[in-house]
Amino acid sequence: MSIERIQRQFRESAELQLTALDALGAPIAAAIDTMFATLANGGKILACGEGACTSDAQRFTAALVGRFERDRPGLPALVLANDDLMRASGGTQAHDEVFARQVRALGHGDDILLAIAGHDDAPALVAAVDAAHEREMIVVALTGAGGGPLSQSLIDTDIHICVPAQRQARVHELQLLTIHCLCDGIDAMLLGEED
Repeated sequence: MSIERIQRQFRESAELQLTALDALGAPIAAAIDTMFATLANGGKILACGEGACTSDAQRFTAALVGRFERDRPGLPALVLANDDLMRASGGTQAHDEVFARQVRALGHGDDILLAIAGHDDAPALVAAVDAAHEREMIVVALTGAGGGPLSQSLIDTDIHICVPAQRQARVHELQLLTIHCLCDGIDAMLLGEED
């Protein structure tokens, strides 16, 4: 393995982060403000993602319920079960409805849905967004590669954080950084800023 190839990976990631800073700063700040207001007013955050994004949804909710970097009381957040978990519990609904069914059962108008998509084709996430709108929930969509069909299902009150990259590895890296920014921002609003 060549050192140059490894260095190119690091440079490409760092360059994208710097490029994305201007594009993502405002929507991330809006998402933090909206999530904090929801949590402060007794609402909760439901999170879902497909494929590799499932672990990002789990990481986000674990940081809210448990802790991110500082100790604080747990915050109400729930990761929606993926298709395999629903099948294991006896669910028989189609894959495209796996998250939507849970949003309809658990979501209320004072809640937020965080939908994380790493690729263009995410019909289960689109259905979840539609279900969230039926429940009058705000949606925060974390996407990449232009947003695909998920971005087309968003409405004016939703927040779209779209990583400006096509390469899946780079999209995922910035989505994880965005999740860390969301968690840090919520903690800063709750506990005050720390250096």
